[in-house]
Amino acid sequence: MQKTLLAVALACATLTHAPAATAAPKAAQAVNAQGFSPERLKRLDAAIEEQIAHHQLAGGVMAVLRDGKPVIFKAYGQQDIENARPMRTDTIFRIASMTKALTTVAAMMLYEEGLFLLKDPVARYLPAFANVQVALPGGGTEKPRRPLTIHDLLTHTAGMSYGAGPAQAAYDAAGMKDWYLLGNDETLAQWTDRFARLPLQGQPGEAFIYGYATDVLGRLVEVVSGQPLDQFIKARITDPLHMADTGFAVPPEKAGRLANVYGLEGGQLRLQETSAKSDFVNGPHKLMSGGAGLVSTAGDYTRFLQMLLNGGELDGVRLLSPQTIALMTADHLRDKARSDGDGFGLGFWVNVRRGGFKELGSEGAYGWGSAYFPQYVVDPKERLVILFMTQLRPAGNSTLNQRIKTLTYQALIR
Repeated sequence: MQKTLLAVALACATLTHAPAATAAPKAAQAVNAQGFSPERLKRLDAAIEEQIAHHQLAGGVMAVLRDGKPVIFKAYGQQDIENARPMRTDTIFRIASMTKALTTVAAMMLYEEGLFLLKDPVARYLPAFANVQVALPGGGTEKPRRPLTIHDLLTHTAGMSYGAGPAQAAYDAAGMKDWYLLGNDETLAQWTDRFARLPLQGQPGEAFIYGYATDVLGRLVEVVSGQPLDQFIKARITDPLHMADTGFAVPPEKAGRLANVYGLEGGQLRLQETSAKSDFVNGPHKLMSGGAGLVSTAGDYTRFLQMLLNGGELDGVRLLSPQTIALMTADHLRDKARSDGDGFGLGFWVNVRRGGFKELGSEGAYGWGSAYFPQYVVDPKERLVILFMTQLRPAGNSTLNQRIKTLTYQALIR
């Protein structure tokens, strides 16, 4: 669905605390006022539309906000090719690992309440990890050289992979082969206790190992707060921020807004999942995966990202202090980081040194993405939010989700 920037500016006025203009300027002038070249922004449009025209992408939603005001908020292509249903700006997407940012914020809210320290041992709150072992490359296990900490969970240095590593056989036998946990007929507490019986894939704090750490962090949120993870996130994050379409399940009345999942197989776009076959609609709804279990919309998620950019506050609602946001977006890992930036904070990759992160961007920017192909960037220096939402898995050799960052930055001329 194509929208003019004028229509978008009015429709998206609720995204930030900035009031809607009563007489919006022409689209090109509005964009120029926010420092973007209209001509250069056409390159971003063209790249997305080219992928759709060549049947490499079904559709998506692109959002760019500067100073809390929409530069782009636009739907492309279709959310359901088979039934010719166009993509909409309120389409609901499975966001997989973009869930991690909300779970991290939940944990840091409890941290701000003085309920734990980041250096505290995980076993103090989750006793199932009291006797955790570390797998050795040649077989067998050894004791951790130091306790597994909450900081390890937040930085993916907890030795908790998505199956790969010296303990892969044990992970496989336990069904821990993939990030997707939504179909499990067990609670997060039950899953965590099972997971704690497996050895770690590396020594705590020694290497960046991406995996189930944020799911364990979600269980820690439950134990410390005394609430199930979905209830805590709803009551403390999504309801206060008016993120009405973000949650761990899609109610039947919203199922028609859940985008189909398509994937590239042999270079061809193929249907992978519809709402009728989605665990988000029809699944057990028992395991609240803090690492990959949420759905959201572009409008909802940009509100969350704007809160981060604002230093923890949006529309008079403060979730975190600026000091905590600064801690979360500082580099904690230096040369251990293994992600799109050259550093890693608490829940995000972070850009540390221009040239170190090797692509266009700003020092201090941070972000993450999703197995379904979305990406987001928050750039404090440029007061910028970039979000691309889609449902493409597997993605084949497509690099569009990374190129949208370059195509946004190259259009920023002042």
